[in-house]
Amino acid sequence: MIRVLFTFLAFCSLSSEAAAPTIAYPDVKPGYRLQFPQDEGSHADFRTEWWYVTGWLKADDKRERGFQITFFRARPESVAQDNPSGFAPKQILFAHVALSDPTEKKLLHAQRIARAGLGLAEAKPDLTHVWINDWSLQQQGSRYLANIVTPEFRFEFTFDASGPPMLNGDGGYSQKSPNPLAASYYYSIPHLEVSGTLTQRGKPQSVTGTAWLDHEWSSEYIDARAVGWDWTGINFDDGGALMAFRMRDKTGKALWASGTYRRGDGTTRTLRAEDVTFSPIKNWRSPRSGADYPISVGIRAGDEEWVLAPLLDDQELDSGDTTRAIYWEGAVHVLKDGKRVGRGYLELTGYAKALNF
Repeated sequence: MIRVLFTFLAFCSLSSEAAAPTIAYPDVKPGYRLQFPQDEGSHADFRTEWWYVTGWLKADDKRERGFQITFFRARPESVAQDNPSGFAPKQILFAHVALSDPTEKKLLHAQRIARAGLGLAEAKPDLTHVWINDWSLQQQGSRYLANIVTPEFRFEFTFDASGPPMLNGDGGYSQKSPNPLAASYYYSIPHLEVSGTLTQRGKPQSVTGTAWLDHEWSSEYIDARAVGWDWTGINFDDGGALMAFRMRDKTGKALWASGTYRRGDGTTRTLRAEDVTFSPIKNWRSPRSGADYPISVGIRAGDEEWVLAPLLDDQELDSGDTTRAIYWEGAVHVLKDGKRVGRGYLELTGYAKALNF
């Protein structure tokens, strides 16, 4: 749902070579009607944007694993957009990728950053097509192709949509705070069918699985009083799906919350702040950052409740080479009355330190 951009955006502003007029980013406002497939591509005028795929895999060795692929786009504030130089950083792209495998005992992850242009990195309009060198996510109709190569793993995945996009908030307008301008345009595509090849430490295996795609773009994201957030995206075994988040203030209380719940029969409910709660059940303290994360939580969405339990405890990602933020992004089992009823991902930010907006 919410990506870790803010420290990086400050870096973008400072890194421009010459002062330029401050950009007037477009506002996110209610009433805009998302259009598909046009809105699946880049919205370069807005300040920030991200395409985020998470999911669960089952490989030839029968073990379950989780994975994350996230591409970000940021438009720096102080770079003249009419600068004809291909080296002018009019758009900055970066990416985080990760593999959650319990036998590894911790998250395997990698990251990249590049300025858009010269054919080396780009986020295209109209359809999802974003890449940094040989890392890519590309849309072909209702199918998405991902190719990621790192020293420890390689993803060659195909994602096939099994249903329509799920619009979050008010028809895709997703408010993040009491301030209505602190919002994003936001849709999800749950229950993507995964196929392809996972290569881990030089050994390729065929994989299948289920994934979740989020796409958001925004100019003013969250209230400055928020220090972090909790988010989850869940694929239920009955075909249903849940997206839920809360923005936390410095006391740990919810400053804002929202969600979207699509039942297995396709009926969809937009969740208001009072409909969503995150209740910590089990915490894990990182031996590296010292952050204390609630890695198992109870989730309430209206009158329904579930428990999220991690695939492994250590799914902390340190993005020191790009966003410079530390966060927990992990594969979770979804339990109801002690039985697994789905799989999802849980994102926990602002626990190592408050995010710098």
